[in-house]
Amino acid sequence: MKTNLDTLATALYARIDDELKASPWLLPWRPKVGIAPRLGDAELLTLAVMSALLGYTSERRWLRRVERDFRGLFPYVPQPSGYGKRLRAASSLFTSMIRIIARDTSLWNDDVWLVDSTPVGCGCSRETAKRSDLAGWAEYGYCASHSRHFWGLRLHLVCTLGGLPILFALTGAKADERETLRDMLDTAPEVQARHPRQTIIGDKNYYGREFENDLTERHLTLLRPARKGEPERAGAHLFKPLRQVIESINQTLKGQLDLERHGGKTSAGVTVRVLSRILALTAAIWHNDQTGQPVKRSLTAYDY
Repeated sequence: MKTNLDTLATALYARIDDELKASPWLLPWRPKVGIAPRLGDAELLTLAVMSALLGYTSERRWLRRVERDFRGLFPYVPQPSGYGKRLRAASSLFTSMIRIIARDTSLWNDDVWLVDSTPVGCGCSRETAKRSDLAGWAEYGYCASHSRHFWGLRLHLVCTLGGLPILFALTGAKADERETLRDMLDTAPEVQARHPRQTIIGDKNYYGREFENDLTERHLTLLRPARKGEPERAGAHLFKPLRQVIESINQTLKGQLDLERHGGKTSAGVTVRVLSRILALTAAIWHNDQTGQPVKRSLTAYDY
């Protein structure tokens, strides 16, 4: 089977459409009486994934490209205002489909997870921080990996060694990574139930006796580097190469899927743009897995 953007879009559309027919409760709410949308929800999510894979941060520019080059896939191209409103109303559908698509891959059953957070910048100037609609959620934070301060949010990600997203959360820049991990596990008990006795590998920020005891009670094994003053911990020889794996996954989201160039100006706008990039990564891994590609996280075939 071919691996290119058209085949990925076609396969993804068919998978989402089949799922929505089987599980109509996943659809965003809309009035029973009124004009039915001309763009289906499966088409909406497929458009968002293609936009992320091709590096578009402007909805207007992306829809002009669709009008020019992808009318064969999308006979109806919406106006930018309607497209944006539909996207912002579909956040829960994005979240559901990320999980459903991920479950279709062989990577879903991996018994080792990586956990980390990465900055999602939302502005560079002080005036932006003061006047933005994101103020109050977005805040100043520090990224130790790149030794820089930023104003914005953090994407917390639990993924497999192959980069498949399992759990994720978008928080303020100063949110405690340990509490966020707990919250992600609490809000998706069915995921943990299907992965008993999982090993989670994190950095030095995931520390604390009470925190580690809580993970042990959940039948999860935490591996992390030793902090200053601590004796060497189990698995120390693994952390340096695995740190490179984590950074590589973050770079896929940032360098290839333009995570920090999301262009969102409101909470709903930023959320759905981040979710579209997570779905794009998940969909690429899913399609590579389905077509037997050797590198599951490769996006090279889809970014023309």
